[in-house]
Amino acid sequence: MTEVLPRLSVDIVSDVMCPWCIIGWLKFEKVMAHFEGRLAFRVQWHPFELNPDMPPEGEDAAAHVMRKYGISADQSRANSGRLADIARELGFAFNRGPEFRMRNSFDAHRLLTWAGALEEPEQAAATGVQTALKLALFRAHFTDNRDVSDHAVLADVAASVGLDRARAAAILAGDDYGEMVRVEEAYWADQNVTGVPAFILGGRMMVPGAQDPDMFIRVIESKVLAAAA
Repeated sequence: MTEVLPRLSVDIVSDVMCPWCIIGWLKFEKVMAHFEGRLAFRVQWHPFELNPDMPPEGEDAAAHVMRKYGISADQSRANSGRLADIARELGFAFNRGPEFRMRNSFDAHRLLTWAGALEEPEQAAATGVQTALKLALFRAHFTDNRDVSDHAVLADVAASVGLDRARAAAILAGDDYGEMVRVEEAYWADQNVTGVPAFILGGRMMVPGAQDPDMFIRVIESKVLAAAA
């Protein structure tokens, strides 16, 4: 008889524009691997816009960071280099060329909400097509320097993970899932999520930021597994 493992829901509030969000996810994958055979996971992604007023043409990424955080060009380059080094150690490439721009992410969130709705709530796997789409969008933006606010690019990325390209294009051409994104954004704001990534474990324990695996492991051991013993 197959053993039924206890299952932990993991809600991740995140933005495709956020470099720490992909770093946080790659670290959390190590957490899930650590508990293999002891604990099952169910991952779902939720929208957050770092720059909800970003115009359609986007903004030069370096200029954006300098303006938003009041730092110098040298500080911006140093920060970008540090992020790239961390990501590289985790197996992800940041290829920020001279044309790298911050983009509006609202339509990407609409597609992610659609992808999440396609998954079975009680699916056995920890992740599904929503996570596949999220990771493909991270790669498109940070690795390939593609414009993930462009509808054709978004439809192509959706198709690359097995989603129906025609349906994705139709969603993007209209307003589908827009209200759901707004409702979710408001909900997580009410839950005091003011920055991303934010990991909500078991629907009640929020762990902010791209924490190291050891920190998550301690929280899960003491707050989840010990409590269930």
